Amino acid sequence: MKTSIALGTFDGVHKGHRAVLDLPRDSKKIAVSFKIPPKAVLTGQVSMLTTAKDKCRILKELGIDETVLLDFGIVREWEPKEFLEFLKEKYNPAFISCGFNYRFGKHGGGNAQMLGEFCQKNKIEFCCHEMITENGQTVSSSRIRELLNEGKIKEANSMLFEPFCFEGEVIAGDKRGRTMGFPTVNQRYPEELVKLKFGVYKTKINFDDKEYFGVTNIGVRPTFKSDYIISETFIKDFCGDLYEKKIKITPMEFLREEKKFSTLEEMIKQIESDINS
Repeated sequence: MKTSIALGTFDGVHKGHRAVLDLPRDSKKIAVSFKIPPKAVLTGQVSMLTTAKDKCRILKELGIDETVLLDFGIVREWEPKEFLEFLKEKYNPAFISCGFNYRFGKHGGGNAQMLGEFCQKNKIEFCCHEMITENGQTVSSSRIRELLNEGKIKEANSMLFEPFCFEGEVIAGDKRGRTMGFPTVNQRYPEELVKLKFGVYKTKINFDDKEYFGVTNIGVRPTFKSDYIISETFIKDFCGDLYEKKIKITPMEFLREEKKFSTLEEMIKQIESDINS
């Protein structure tokens, strides 16, 4: 069977990526990507839309047979020609696909044009996909990160294969919410993911193959300070202990910014409003 390769970072697996991932059906489909996006390695600031595990799962759901996650720390030292020869010798591809802005090799010296010339020389079918726009905006991982930073969940999710979400183990809290009548489940917000705008969100909550709805506060709790980003979720129509259980949170709508309350009564009144919104 012939081999087809899709090249890209594929962070978030958005609408622009899906065109690149549309490989010939009569071939083994391979996505060649990175565990951590190159920009994150170069800047030292990891801000991913999906974890490596979720990216592999989504790519499989889109029909990719194998996902290869290269170590950018090693690949970044290869000359562009070395990278191209690696692809040829390792996978013997009959078809290669990439986006218009794909770069590879040392200092990003290789581009889509160089890749196309290499494919032509080696009789490999090549497809370079142009920029995708939606409502006048470029669909890109960078743009989606900006939207999430601004709390524009619905707009960001419209560009993604599946809604932005995060998962984490429930940790012990100070049980302050319980004493106020609004028990919450607390999670550390994943450090490797893009930072959502701090504030309160309507959310969907999944665990034990069940789906619930509620409200989640993401931030550093200005009223009761924390030294890390925390996710606190009140789950509607649920009563039970979820300590040490992994649950998935899917923000659906931004309700309001985080704020510091003067009194406990003021906080309780606002929480009631959030839950009933």
